[in-house]
Parts: sequence; C-alpha cells; structure tokens
Amino acid sequence: MKKDLPEFHVEMCHPENKYGIEPVYDSIKTLEGVSASFPFGGSSGQWGDSHKSWTEQHGTPIGADITYYADYEDTFYHLNVDFAVDVMKDLTKRYYINDEDLENTEDLKEYVYERKANQYRAYSEFRDLVFGFAPKGMVVVWLRYGALQKELGRYQAKVVKDDAALEKKLFASWSMKRKEVRENYLIPDANPEKWDNYRKKYVWIPEITSNKPTFKLFNVLTQYFNAESENTVRPILLHPEKRERAIPQVITFFWETGKGEKFEGRAFFDWQKTNELFQKEDTGDNEIQIKINDNNSDFEVLLNGKALETVNKRVFKSDWVFKESYK
Repeated sequence: MKKDLPEFHVEMCHPENKYGIEPVYDSIKTLEGVSASFPFGGSSGQWGDSHKSWTEQHGTPIGADITYYADYEDTFYHLNVDFAVDVMKDLTKRYYINDEDLENTEDLKEYVYERKANQYRAYSEFRDLVFGFAPKGMVVVWLRYGALQKELGRYQAKVVKDDAALEKKLFASWSMKRKEVRENYLIPDANPEKWDNYRKKYVWIPEITSNKPTFKLFNVLTQYFNAESENTVRPILLHPEKRERAIPQVITFFWETGKGEKFEGRAFFDWQKTNELFQKEDTGDNEIQIKINDNNSDFEVLLNGKALETVNKRVFKSDWVFKESYK
C-alpha cells in the first residue's frame, strides 16, 4: 500500500542552536490515514534545514500535531494544525525544475505534474517536509523539492499551562531536572521577530546582464533569508516571472562569454540594508540588477538602478558544462 503513496522525509530545525526544542508527543496527519511521525530527538541545523535525514514517511501530509518543550523558555507548546487538503494534494504531485533537460528545452516549465522517463535529472519530486521552530511558539513549514524549497505557511503553537504530566514524561530520561535546565538555558528575551521579518516579500525579479554580445547566462540559484530557495535554468531564467519573493541571502549564477570563458558569481546580501532600500525604492515592479563587467572579473549590484550594498561579491572560474556551452 505504501508503495503507491507519496514518500517524504520530515525535518525539525531551529534558527540557532540555542533555540533547540524537544518533542514529547508528535504525529503527522495524512490524507490516507497512514501513520507518520517526526524524527527522534530534538531540532537541529539552521533555519530551514535540519541537516539530518530520517526514515521515510508515507502519505499525503495534511497537518501536524506536536507537543514540544523549548528549554530556553522553559515552556511546553502544543501545535495542532491542519493544512489545506487541496493545496497539499496539488503540491505533493508537482515536480519542480532543478536542472537542465538535456533533450528538451523548448517546453521547460517551472513545474510539471508528469515527469517523463528521461527527465529525472531535470525535475525533482516532493522529498522533504521541514518544520522550523522559533521562539514564542512560532512554527514555519516548508516543502523541499531538490534544490527548491517553498514555504507552506507560518503557524502559532499554544503554551501548555498545565504541564505537570509533560514535565514528568520528558524529564524522566534527562540527567538534569527542570530547575537546572531553567538555570542553565533560559533566554529571557527570546523572540521570533527576526525570523518573522525574514518572511517579508516584495515583487521583484533578478536581472543578470553583461555588455558582451557573446554573454550566455545558464543557471541562477537564489537562497532567501526566509529559507526558501529556487533554482532556475536556461531558457526559463531568460524571462523570470514577476512575483513576490523574499529578500535574497545569496544569489549564485553561472555564465559564459566564449570558449574557455566560464564563470560563477556569488552575491551575498545584508537583510537590513536590502530591506531598507526596498522600502525606499519599491515600485511594486522591482529588479535586483547584477551587471557583470567586460572582463568577467566583477559585477555591480543595484535595485531599480540604485546601488545596493552587499556583504560580499565573488567571481570564480567555472568548469560546469551546460547544454549550450561554448564548444
């Protein structure tokens, strides 16, 4: 039976190691009624990625029920959430583009519902359901398809006030008592504002250009502060879709200007400075412009023609080979 159901992994992550959580009771709700659960142990990794794999779960995930303990707040939380069934049925059937289709380019789309036998490299299925636990009961859920990750939503867990039974169950296997945990790990000013702010979006597209007539752009990978990510390939990236996007954390892009002239660029952004410029220059139809210089050694970054300060910029020689690379 499980062979005919969607297969996925579940991850639990946190913004920083000091904000780890420990589950006490947990389950993933599935449309088919198949049992599914969270991983053993507590949260790990970074915002949007636990860096851990877990036994495959099966079914169409349509919600979650988890009671957990945040030691840095000395608080038990309960999250009981239902995801929109129609949305999840749709998302779990999608295949998102992650790489070039070596045989077909003219009909490439951002995602498809049917992946051809020769498109396993090009399109990735739904693979991971990621839960992010931030302070004060803030929980964000993402779906991951290979290099692409999209947010499902932000949810609010409730404080469990009568927690004596939960305390007894959790601390029965702990070497420290609750009082000791509170004395050692309590963070009185913990709050989710930073990660809530990361969810702010603007309508913008990336526009990567060069004055060289032989310029070819092949791949653009954008990782956002809100832990979303998207990977676009040629020819889709030549006409990026205008839509709401979070502020980029890193944009990585590959281009060529001739045989033996293959390059990789990376632009690293500061959330505060980028957000401030967006607030000032937002037209509702924005462009983050990356203009590569004539000798392929550097690039400038602008927002709607205004200089955008970055944390760092890097250019490397590349050895990647693309379908339309110069021979």
